[in-house]
Amino acid sequence: MSTPTSTPTGTPTGTPTGTTAMTGATGGLGLHAARELLRRAPGTHLVVLARASSAARALPLLREVSPHVSAVPVDLASTADVTAAADRVAGLLDAGDLPPLRGVVCNAGVHLDSALHATVDGHETTFAVNVLSTHLLLRRLSTRLRAPARVVVTVSDAHFGDVRHAGGVFPRPRWTTPEALARPGGHPRPGSVRAGRRACATSKLGGIHLVHEWARRLPAGIDVVAHNPGLVVGTGLARSAGGAAELVVGRVVPVLARTPLVRTPGVAGRELADVVLGSTPAPTGSYVHRTRVAPSSRESYDPAREAELWTWLEAAASR
Repeated sequence: MSTPTSTPTGTPTGTPTGTTAMTGATGGLGLHAARELLRRAPGTHLVVLARASSAARALPLLREVSPHVSAVPVDLASTADVTAAADRVAGLLDAGDLPPLRGVVCNAGVHLDSALHATVDGHETTFAVNVLSTHLLLRRLSTRLRAPARVVVTVSDAHFGDVRHAGGVFPRPRWTTPEALARPGGHPRPGSVRAGRRACATSKLGGIHLVHEWARRLPAGIDVVAHNPGLVVGTGLARSAGGAAELVVGRVVPVLARTPLVRTPGVAGRELADVVLGSTPAPTGSYVHRTRVAPSSRESYDPAREAELWTWLEAAASR
């Protein structure tokens, strides 16, 4: 892995006192959240974990706010790449090249047109990016977190899979075993758009399970919470979702954006920043719906399933 991109010369905004590592900071609500974080917490050094091409486009926009931004390239669909990127950040922290780690934000995610896409490791891509990569990052970086610290994992109310929460767009999650879910073709009619949506909803359920299990294991003073931004226009996820998703998100959702049902990236980004900064009170292990703690689905509270997921992820990380 290459070293983080150096910060530009010029008048500094002060010496950063803490580091936040973030995925999904190069576009949509994540970019807005990252800019808000840098603006409101000038003592933050932000490490952007993203593909090199995406980071190159986002860094100038982030450095308009603060010079204390660097990037470590990563492909979240590769376990080796995620591990190497996390180890690179850990090495910089250990060497004192970055201030103490105070936050990790796992905001990246994918929503694909089927459940047949496979990563270089042979995992189903949606599960690999939305669940496995989150665990790999936290596994490598959790021991470097210094209290007070907060980990935020972006999830979705798609995990409810009902009309009230998902508008009927997402089917109910279909949880079987982590091994089956991580295998391409692990959902009924795996080549269909509906299977891709089910894989996404199921992975978001997995993200909440993961937050619950990490909350049991992290020490006091280091909180981990799940954040559901709700329906957000302009995230770009629909481009890979297939079916009518791009039409709905491109034409229908912008109209709904004038109502409280839909958030714009700017509003959703500010709300995510509130969660990261602790402005939105949320105890460890909680589910934050937009701006407040709320119950996630009844299915999402399952300690036995969460322990099984942890065991599988640990085994996958060790391969």
